[in-house]
Amino acid sequence: MTPPFTPTFVHVPPGPVAGSLQLVHINAAAVSVHTADGAHVGSLKLVGGVWKFKAMGYDAAGRMEPGHGPLTEQHNMQFATLDAAEVSARLLSALESNP
Repeated sequence: MTPPFTPTFVHVPPGPVAGSLQLVHINAAAVSVHTADGAHVGSLKLVGGVWKFKAMGYDAAGRMEPGHGPLTEQHNMQFATLDAAEVSARLLSALESNP
């Protein structure tokens, strides 16, 4: 399935993330998480029957920085299901409460 946006892998500065997060299924145990405009900010990985968010950032040269990015504080947040609305709401509300 092709996402309704163009995924990008670039530096996203700390701070608010506009719009809802988008989920792109990679396989049965991995989902890529992107901002509304396509910037990759992490992944959800199925570990022991629980979906865990893994934050991802990129430096100015485009190198991956696992555990970084605008959703760093939400690294390892757990989800029982892959409900896109719930994932987006929880990750983004946690971001707002941790400025």
